[in-house]
Amino acid sequence: MQKQELGFCGPGLMGAPMIRHLLGAGHAVHVWNRSRAKAEALVADGAQVVEMPQALAQCADVVLLCVADGAAVEQTVFGEHGLLSGAGPKRVRRIVDHSSIPPQLTRELAARAAALGVGWVDAPVSGGVGGAQAGTLAVMAGGEAADVEAVAPILAAYSARVTHMGAAGAGQTTKLCNQAIVTATVAAIAEAVGLARRSGIDATKLPEALAGGWADSTLLRTFVPRMTQEGLAPIGALKTFQKDVDTVAAAAQQTGTPMPVAGTVQQVLRLGAAMGLDQADLSGFVDVLQTPRRG
Repeated sequence: MQKQELGFCGPGLMGAPMIRHLLGAGHAVHVWNRSRAKAEALVADGAQVVEMPQALAQCADVVLLCVADGAAVEQTVFGEHGLLSGAGPKRVRRIVDHSSIPPQLTRELAARAAALGVGWVDAPVSGGVGGAQAGTLAVMAGGEAADVEAVAPILAAYSARVTHMGAAGAGQTTKLCNQAIVTATVAAIAEAVGLARRSGIDATKLPEALAGGWADSTLLRTFVPRMTQEGLAPIGALKTFQKDVDTVAAAAQQTGTPMPVAGTVQQVLRLGAAMGLDQADLSGFVDVLQTPRRG
């Protein structure tokens, strides 16, 4: 694989291991983050830190983003010191957005970038922090076929596969489908853990008891321990699920798609936020549903 000079914005829980895989593959990676300390933590791995996203446009052919939400993506790319702000020649030719943002916003940002001669690939991922660390993420991509093909060898550093789903925004829509399934499943696992506990069953044994059956899944094996044990390192905040499910609900309204299960999950997450659990681990569904038993 040809080694390239890359830019990366957002070395968080997901972004940091992705950057380390890129460095391990021999790429030169220039990193920016709003809080500089997270970027500097990667210097020992070989990353080079820049002061502003705008600087990445001068030193990288491809810039990858993994930031919090749509507002952060827009600000990072088109803000005052953004990647594509200011006059003068720019080296960057493609932007790969690993963030999870609304499909319509993606289409708008992609059109703005295209007007400046820059290709846009929306490439949200699935697999969580564990997948990022293991380099086995699933990437669902939207954009021009030539752009997706060009960046696929780069994404191979931390992904098991890249699937081109269609034009700009198609990757984000696919991620919404993913999140509808994931959040509903995690909510169901939390209900099952609650039922087991109230019935006097050792809930920690659920993955073992259900292994090989229809209820067995990566989510079951991941979240039952997180819902029944203390002291495990967080893999994300519940507010991330709420953001994604709110986006699912908006897409359902725009397309006239009935999604009653996703609607229920949305209300559970809003209840969690009202309970002050928005910063809780993704397994926090179980805490939302643990109402005191009467009698």
